[in-house]
Amino acid sequence: FADLVLETWDLHCDRNGREHRTAEMGCKQLVVRRGQPFTITLRFSGRGYEEGVDKLSFNVETGPCPSETSGTSSHFVMTDCPEESCWSAVIQQQDGESLSVSLCSPPNARIGRYSMTLETCTDYQGSSYQIGDFVLLFNPWHPEDTVFLRDENERHEYVLSQNGLIYQGTCDYIFSIPWNFGQFEDDILAICLNMLDINPKHLRDQNRDCSRRNDPVYIGRVVSAMVNCNDEDRGVLFGRWDNRYEDGMSPMAWIGSVDILKRWKKFGCQPVKYGQCWVFAAVACTVMRCLGIPSRVVTNYNSAHDTNANLTIDRYVNEKGEQERSSWDKIWNFHCWVESWMARPDLAAGYDGWQVLDPTPQEKSEGVYCCGPAPVKAIKEGDMLLKYDIPFIFAEVNADVVYWVVQGDGMQKQSIRSSDVGKYISTKSVGRDSREDITHNYKYPEGSEEERAVFEKAEHQKKSIGEDDEGLHLRIKVSEGANKGSDFDVFAVVNNNTDEERVCRVTLCARATSHNGTLGPQCGLTDPVDIDIEPRAEKRVPLRILYEEYRDKLTQDNLIKVVALLNDHQTGDIIVAVRDIYVENPPIKIRILGEPMQNRKLVAEISLVNPLEVPLNGCVFVVEGTGLTEGQLVKELEEPVEPQAEAKFRMDLMPRMSGLQKLMVDFESDQLTGVKGYRNVIIAPQPM
Repeated sequence: FADLVLETWDLHCDRNGREHRTAEMGCKQLVVRRGQPFTITLRFSGRGYEEGVDKLSFNVETGPCPSETSGTSSHFVMTDCPEESCWSAVIQQQDGESLSVSLCSPPNARIGRYSMTLETCTDYQGSSYQIGDFVLLFNPWHPEDTVFLRDENERHEYVLSQNGLIYQGTCDYIFSIPWNFGQFEDDILAICLNMLDINPKHLRDQNRDCSRRNDPVYIGRVVSAMVNCNDEDRGVLFGRWDNRYEDGMSPMAWIGSVDILKRWKKFGCQPVKYGQCWVFAAVACTVMRCLGIPSRVVTNYNSAHDTNANLTIDRYVNEKGEQERSSWDKIWNFHCWVESWMARPDLAAGYDGWQVLDPTPQEKSEGVYCCGPAPVKAIKEGDMLLKYDIPFIFAEVNADVVYWVVQGDGMQKQSIRSSDVGKYISTKSVGRDSREDITHNYKYPEGSEEERAVFEKAEHQKKSIGEDDEGLHLRIKVSEGANKGSDFDVFAVVNNNTDEERVCRVTLCARATSHNGTLGPQCGLTDPVDIDIEPRAEKRVPLRILYEEYRDKLTQDNLIKVVALLNDHQTGDIIVAVRDIYVENPPIKIRILGEPMQNRKLVAEISLVNPLEVPLNGCVFVVEGTGLTEGQLVKELEEPVEPQAEAKFRMDLMPRMSGLQKLMVDFESDQLTGVKGYRNVIIAPQPM
């Protein structure tokens, strides 16, 4: 027999991409998921493949130093009975000189970029052909993959959906911003794989790093460290919280991960300025979804940052309600992290499922700024010793906040009310634009036997005293509409839950604050008011917060912290109430003109009214949405927008993908920043 000579081959990028749900990554290269067969066609010249005469075998290799022992190289022969646990090649059909072969990786293969070689052998004469590269990803559709997720709707939301909502605001005013994850957009896969290749663990030991890339726990830990740059590891984002963002992009201005990851690549893996928690979390979510690990962004309201790990955060205020001495321990009005879905074979049974990964640089873990993966189940059960970083996250959702009032003579008095940490833990619902509350995954109901048992296990004595039914009760209410540009009222509401008249003194103080709990200048203060309250009655003490007072003090977080203090003359008790008020930006209106259809022009009309008493200068709208825009569209307005005037423009779009897409808009100017809006658009498929 003459030698078998390979003439051409076809990796069927399109068809394999559709079957492996990677088609949206574009068909420039073959991208497949582990454990699932893919088909290639080999075409020989002169004669076809003869069974029994010709021997065909394949080599696949990944990483700079591939070896069989590390699992980064595999040599396998064409066979009729493939084994699940290793690479295999099976003949699908033969048609003259062309041969279709079905290749399959084991469901625990290393992910990453592979090269593939075909070896032919006839009468001990052999040839070798380099037949191209492909990328192998995790496979949440395969029951044997450690990232297997059973529900198809959840796989759609947490792996395939390229946009979503991230919850922000305060526990009393929860709202969402749109985010373009864009994990299948051009170049994003290459950037994510490059991130793995420049991570310090890879540079230290390339062989070991590549051999561990079959494990989502390992990958999650690497991604959590690489999204921040605090270890001088060429990480993606530079964190900043001090409201001085002039030499970069304000964290509030981003509306998607694609822009950030492309900037990082373009500038040679220099950190992109600037990020805060939701930006770190969203970028990590993009990377994990891109690699095939189901992931979602989660928001925890009143999130504690307990630096000395005693599960107590002490706050000191003076008798006016102003903060005395700052503390390293902070309460963030919200904090975002990522949950990724994976099995934990490295732990005892019962900890598979959602794992917390927190890429925001807060504390070091094993010498590196990363956090997790921590099983959500372990946080709920108070299993502090399990890997990784349970105590830190346990504190974020369970720490006590104790207020101490420092009196004029320096005496400190503990307030009898503490604020609640770990409230309304939120993520976007599957398949809908509504909020799913997942607090019950993290903690047992307050006051339950189970909660007590968990706190005992975690050696945590709850110091906070619950609502006292007896005595006086204090809370803060906000008048309707705390809108930027307007004055608004807040009230200290005092209830007398006793059968006798009570006399007390109330003070209110308002200060601009930032999202991580750092306090800024004062923007409202009442003189102490003495009030007497009838039995079982309620009284209100108002504080009017003026736009001219807060206008220049508000940070881009749009937050004002109000502290109310009540001195009960009868008992000598001091009660503290605290509330973060979010000052609302104006809405962005988006109208879609015409019938939205794939590959046909679409017009969006975007507008916003200036609610302030001053003109807005340097106005910029940024528009993006996977499948709707090629990258970002930027519209700079030439004229200032006068007070109460409307900024309005039209933009042409060319939708590439059919189905439900999100058009997202961010608005920036000198006086109003980080204003967000979005519109769902259903694109009809192009008629065949």
